[in-house]
Amino acid sequence: MSTITTKDGTQIYYKDWGVGQPIVFSHGWPLNADSWESQMVFLAANGYRCIAHDRRGHGRSGQSWNGNDMNTYADDLATLIETLNLKNAVVVGFSAGGGEAARYIGRHGTKRLAKVALISAVPPLMLKTESNPGGLPLDVFDTLRAKSLANRSQLYKDIPSGPFFGFNRPGAKVSQGTIDRFWMQGMQSGHKNAFDCIKAFSETDFTEDLKKFDIPTLILHGDDDQIVPIGAAALAAVKLVKEAALKVYPGAPHGVADTHKDELNADLLAFLKS
Repeated sequence: MSTITTKDGTQIYYKDWGVGQPIVFSHGWPLNADSWESQMVFLAANGYRCIAHDRRGHGRSGQSWNGNDMNTYADDLATLIETLNLKNAVVVGFSAGGGEAARYIGRHGTKRLAKVALISAVPPLMLKTESNPGGLPLDVFDTLRAKSLANRSQLYKDIPSGPFFGFNRPGAKVSQGTIDRFWMQGMQSGHKNAFDCIKAFSETDFTEDLKKFDIPTLILHGDDDQIVPIGAAALAAVKLVKEAALKVYPGAPHGVADTHKDELNADLLAFLKS
């Protein structure tokens, strides 16, 4: 296994496919690097070096008791990029991984980056507050935490069976394999790590991080995203990023890397070549 070691001694697993300009993928909760396989196979076959890591506490990475927060996630990403000495890299973040990508830029800048893409991403802020009335109420995340403690295996079956891939919509073509894949990745995560990550992705405010973006940025979101509603996410983020292009997938759910993989792959390739 390929791993790097962070400053607190946590082992971070990564996969590294292909040759060319590096693309670094940050996955969503509670998944791991395997969730990017469709994009990595496609882009590596088109002349890019595709790198995806398992966030600490997820997949094959170490399950540290502490450090399950966006600052540490971003620093882990920086350690990966610096250890591999990546330059002119493109960071692609999905969902919580979009927050990780934003916080990385907020803390470490863009000197090693060429572009960034945020897919179904959580920035600028998921939580409903006085200044963010379009966000989701705290009790949504409290319920998620309660279900995680009660029976997280069932939770990781319920989420993909329903809102994550839009399988709860009339006429949806349900894929049991896709549901099983989500469950398997979720169960590879550390229990406390995944629990703590809920707070990290829902309560972290990325507003100031987005204002520091100074490279071409693609923001892509489905307008039927039931996990990270587009209003407080992509539609708000695009107003904060100077060089952002917004692409909305009509009727698309949260998990577009699977449900709309061919369209997403084509759009990512076009963005890389632009």
